[in-house]
Amino acid sequence: MKRTAICLAVSALTLSPVTFAAGGMQDTPVSVSAITADQLANANVDDLKKIILALSHRVENMETQTTEIRGIATAKSKGDWAERIKWHGDFRYRFETIDNDRTDEDRNRNRIRARIGVTAQVTDDVKAGVALASGSDDPVSSNQSLGGGGSTKGINLDMAFIDWSFAENLHLVAGKTKNPFYKVGKNGLIWDGDYRPEGAHVSYDNGTFWAIAGYHFLESDNKGGDQDAEEMYGTQVGYKGAIADNMKVKVGASYFYIPVEGSASFVDGDFFGNSSVGGMHEFDYETLELFAELNTKIAGVKTTFFADYVKNSDADEDTGFALGFKLGKAKNKGDWQFGYTYEDLEADAVFAAFTDSDFGGGGTDVKGHKFNTAYAFSKNTSLSITYFDNEYGEHTRSEELDFDRLQVDIKTKFK
Repeated sequence: MKRTAICLAVSALTLSPVTFAAGGMQDTPVSVSAITADQLANANVDDLKKIILALSHRVENMETQTTEIRGIATAKSKGDWAERIKWHGDFRYRFETIDNDRTDEDRNRNRIRARIGVTAQVTDDVKAGVALASGSDDPVSSNQSLGGGGSTKGINLDMAFIDWSFAENLHLVAGKTKNPFYKVGKNGLIWDGDYRPEGAHVSYDNGTFWAIAGYHFLESDNKGGDQDAEEMYGTQVGYKGAIADNMKVKVGASYFYIPVEGSASFVDGDFFGNSSVGGMHEFDYETLELFAELNTKIAGVKTTFFADYVKNSDADEDTGFALGFKLGKAKNKGDWQFGYTYEDLEADAVFAAFTDSDFGGGGTDVKGHKFNTAYAFSKNTSLSITYFDNEYGEHTRSEELDFDRLQVDIKTKFK
């Protein structure tokens, strides 16, 4: 019975060759798994000891191989997860000087902006991200002025979102997110580049057509019923495609509805150029936007032309536009770029708190020029100079006031 059991065990495994003594099995290397019942019946005690020893070694080998396989699988799993996580960030050092007729003073200051974030592809259809930024609670600026005797500087939550790809080319994104609405020519006629809307949006993009519908909050807390929550809504549709060799276009339209008539200011008690009555917003903002962008090459240099137009159907001083171009792109070492924008934005064309915080000091009721040049002295690292020659007060004051701003930036980014 014992030999039968051993025979069955031997037959189930492939073992290393074993040499048997004379008088038992053949005195040559024999695979234990190939031993027959008759051979096992004729085996002596020494032969059986060799079989048991070989079985023991085989079991140890199998355990080692299993551990190695598990280790490889675990390492592979960890490697896959590491590949799903992406870091990104940027840093900017800025010196700027401002000549503002409204305050009748010249101002010089040094500022920094630092941002860092991580995005994780949680599953094939779910992505999440978190980002931090320097600055204060200003919704359109992450700048932090240097001073205070070298005091530490504030770090705030810049983004926190979840992105669910629930169908082909369709995404549902919720949280505090990057602005989903396309900014033609990256101009700030409606949105400052640092603005991060809070709420949710659905987006569609198949590479040719895109569409976005957003539902965002100015104030989501109704204070236990003491006041209404304040929301805003936005939609945008657009087309991008080639119209000739080395010539691509983007065209589109947007509609934004921000019902704030009768509401107080949401940012520092300032209306930033919007009309107010008794400390409350005088108008809602039902703004239609039309835009176009042309990307081509001139003498081998990447060139972009753009036009942006807005009109608020619920106000008197209700229109605005921006026209501009950019030559080159300061990305790789030795690259340069030059850009120019002319903007004219009436007092109630858009919701002023979210416009470019640099142009005319931020807000509406402003017009003028913006010049920018940049040189990349290393990859993703550049020196740039931006000059604003603006005027404001045309629509709300008896006389126009000058606003001049010069910015010198060193900036770098990584991802």
